[in-house]
Amino acid sequence: MKIRSRRLIRFAARIVAACARRLFATVRLDIEMAVPDTCAYRDTGGERFLYCLWHDAILGVIFGDRPVKMAGLVSRHTDGSYVADIMESVGLTPIRGSSQRGGEAALRRMIDAAAEYHIAITTDGPRGPRHVVKEGIVFLASRTGRPIVPAAIDATRAWRPRGRWTDMLIPKPYSRMTLLIGEPLHVPEDADREAREALRQELQRRMDALTAEARRRASCAATAPAAASQIPAERRAA
Repeated sequence: MKIRSRRLIRFAARIVAACARRLFATVRLDIEMAVPDTCAYRDTGGERFLYCLWHDAILGVIFGDRPVKMAGLVSRHTDGSYVADIMESVGLTPIRGSSQRGGEAALRRMIDAAAEYHIAITTDGPRGPRHVVKEGIVFLASRTGRPIVPAAIDATRAWRPRGRWTDMLIPKPYSRMTLLIGEPLHVPEDADREAREALRQELQRRMDALTAEARRRASCAATAPAAASQIPAERRAA
């Protein structure tokens, strides 16, 4: 049974957020950037990026650390209200809309927000197919002039509950997460449909490669950590 009361949705979101913060406070996050100053958990100066993520990575991104000036696209469906409230509880700015409902209005809001915020987009959401890059983020990049930064995350030990079309990555207590941030992809303002499709395919290749590498590193839990920016759980819990 779905909860439709706005007050109950907000209350449930706060409970989920509180539990998630406690869990992620025990998890260590290692960050590796292909290009310096491209991580939203750090000061990137005046540059803003469009972060390309998989839907199953959303909890790791929200609770892994505290992003600086980050907004994210959230479905207008009832389930999206939970996500929006959870995002707001950790200082993120939700932008409501999807390709099915409120898409044009959400696009306008994202274009406006990109002047000030990083924008996180789960490019295979809200209904899949799983791990397939959709064209929307490439189109948004052409309209905003903001580079697309592909990113993938995985954990040494995690629960992976199955949803209708994708899994959800939930790191287990005291595990280690690896966040890999790829090289920015620039989309020309005058890119036509054919050029955008070619760039979408390139973004798909980069996301696939990052996902496989994050999974490989997570599987090698016994190896020494790579040269990366490490965020101790104690600092994130402060």
